Amino acid sequence: MTGSAFEWLPDRHIGVVATLSHSDELIGQISELLFPYQTQEDGIIRLREVRHGSVSRTVVAGVAPIPRKLPLLVADAMVTLRAAIEHVIFTEVEFLDGSLDDRAVRLVEMPAAESWEAFEEWKKKRRKNGSPSLQAGSELVRRIAELQPFHRHQNPERHPLARLVNHTNHAKHRTPAVVAIGLAGMYEDTNVPQSIDELGGGSLGPLRVGDVLAETPLGTQVPVTMFPVVGINRPGTDDWPVLLKELHEIGTWVREQAVPRLITGGEPPKPALPARYEISVAHPDERRAIGSGTLTTAAAHHALRLSAADGRRELSDLVGSIEGSPGTAELKAWLAALSDDDVNERMKRFANTATRRGGNANQSLTVLVDFRDEATAFARQQYSP
Repeated sequence: MTGSAFEWLPDRHIGVVATLSHSDELIGQISELLFPYQTQEDGIIRLREVRHGSVSRTVVAGVAPIPRKLPLLVADAMVTLRAAIEHVIFTEVEFLDGSLDDRAVRLVEMPAAESWEAFEEWKKKRRKNGSPSLQAGSELVRRIAELQPFHRHQNPERHPLARLVNHTNHAKHRTPAVVAIGLAGMYEDTNVPQSIDELGGGSLGPLRVGDVLAETPLGTQVPVTMFPVVGINRPGTDDWPVLLKELHEIGTWVREQAVPRLITGGEPPKPALPARYEISVAHPDERRAIGSGTLTTAAAHHALRLSAADGRRELSDLVGSIEGSPGTAELKAWLAALSDDDVNERMKRFANTATRRGGNANQSLTVLVDFRDEATAFARQQYSP
């Protein structure tokens, strides 16, 4: 991307790109707290086995406490995302109408109407003291209307704007975000899924001490891997989506839909605004700096990083079980030298040999032998005189 490519972005709205970047940096800080928490050596969930008649139950014995700063950062990120929308509207109103009196200023806002009637009521409140550009029938009001949750005929409360306003109102007036550990699912170690979307049997609601996660006949052992996640409560509901997924969905909608549509009044133009660019230093050419930003969000980067961390543990165990494999220390050194993308690619190759994907045990073994040979060659190179 080059700076000149953002011709659709007026100079008066360049500042909102920095606000969006700041929100992604906050999500990056959330990721930096989450990663060591989610990858701690002893795991997030402690379990114990309880005999119950003819079965053995796997019961939650404890859950690692979540750092207090995490929900505070989540609230900051949500408020910043909402501010990006509000800043665009206020900037546009000032551009169209000039300076505003105090009464008009108080009426400049982005509504989140879950019904047509609610949006009509919002417009009525601006008839007397609202600025000209926020009167019914104006171009800016049309742009605002097109982004309203009521256009989602089923569950308008799940529209990104409705969720954003719900989260931020709760954070400002009651408590910061409410986060807790849930279980996205479990899988048998002989049937490794390719992604979290393939997991089943989980509950994203808070795990509590005493919860029963599984039952097996006495004397039967089924090796499984659990996939705990940090969820966020949507205020006033029993919904507990994955925290970073919620932030990613809302943040992406604000950046790719709300901000461009409010600015241009049409389909989001190309190129898309970056998720982040360097805002900690001053730039003589802000557009060029924006053009050098990244489209990869902090949440997406975290997902790849977490997947690779899981992959390193699994590959160490899998490859270590093959005859002639290097020792644990050598395997960990080999895996540490691989990039996250390289680790994820190798896990994908192994997962593709699963029976349900048309593979078989021989193919799985062939892939693991290839990895063993790769690790062996790496160890020889590292430890040769």
